[in-house]
Amino acid sequence: MGKVMAVCISKRKGTVKLDVGQCRIIEDYGLEQDAHAGSLRQVSLLSYEKVEEFKQQCEGRVAVLPGVFGENLLVSGYDLKTYPIGTRFVCGDVLLEITQIGKKCHTGCEIARLTGDCIMPREGVFAKVLKGGVVKTGDAFQLADDGIAQTRSFKAAVITASDRAYKKEREDASGPLLAGILAKEGYLVEDVILLPDEEEMLYQELIRLADERKADVIFTTGGTGLSPRDVMPEATLRAGEKNVPGIAEAIRTYSMTKTPHAMLSRAVSVIRGRTLIINLPGSPKAVKECLEFVIPVLAHGIGILRGEDDN
Repeated sequence: MGKVMAVCISKRKGTVKLDVGQCRIIEDYGLEQDAHAGSLRQVSLLSYEKVEEFKQQCEGRVAVLPGVFGENLLVSGYDLKTYPIGTRFVCGDVLLEITQIGKKCHTGCEIARLTGDCIMPREGVFAKVLKGGVVKTGDAFQLADDGIAQTRSFKAAVITASDRAYKKEREDASGPLLAGILAKEGYLVEDVILLPDEEEMLYQELIRLADERKADVIFTTGGTGLSPRDVMPEATLRAGEKNVPGIAEAIRTYSMTKTPHAMLSRAVSVIRGRTLIINLPGSPKAVKECLEFVIPVLAHGIGILRGEDDN
């Protein structure tokens, strides 16, 4: 059994979280008054023991206070990153389910600037709130009765291509929605990336996710239409080593039953190494419809690509 060592929030994004000792956690939202609540990563958690190791490595050069890594809950007794997506933890009335392990460190992280390192990207985990309640320092923190969920074997990544969302002129609704559906279906979603409609940037990110991150499947959303700025198919074809036209054709055919505008889609699907890359439309509604159409056969396709299933 573990224990809550600190409860931290920040009322504005981009600021260090502060230990408030106690906070209400709201179902399907996060910590009350926390600036990051309501996102795909509703509650961030970090292992207390990993922070203590970091303190020893710093040798007192900087003050490592609770919340400095951006964690909401600092928890002892568990190496949190070793638990798979879907694992549930209980703390009093609160029930949390892990939805993401690790993250890309944001630009300007103060602790990284001071020490050259930040443990949150590799040690932190994120959870959604299945049941709310009040959590305070000293509360017991433990695995839920149903224990560890089935290990998720397929790694997924998501890229949104949108000039306006990248400039923060509008919210990226499609990328987080796509990642959330994949997580519910058992995929380990390790990267959710937002980029502008720039072919070279999209191409380089597809290569990185396939070659370095070793994603089993990369879903993209946006940039597949007839606009001069729509270049996702071009970036995808550059990154691909083999074409998989059947997936894109099937999605287009299915989408035509929803709207005749689907015929204007230039989406493609390809293979790079052992990574399957699939373009999806840009709207949240179309993303949901197309992904739910593809999901039933996706695992078999990935299994074939990995050499685990027969054709």
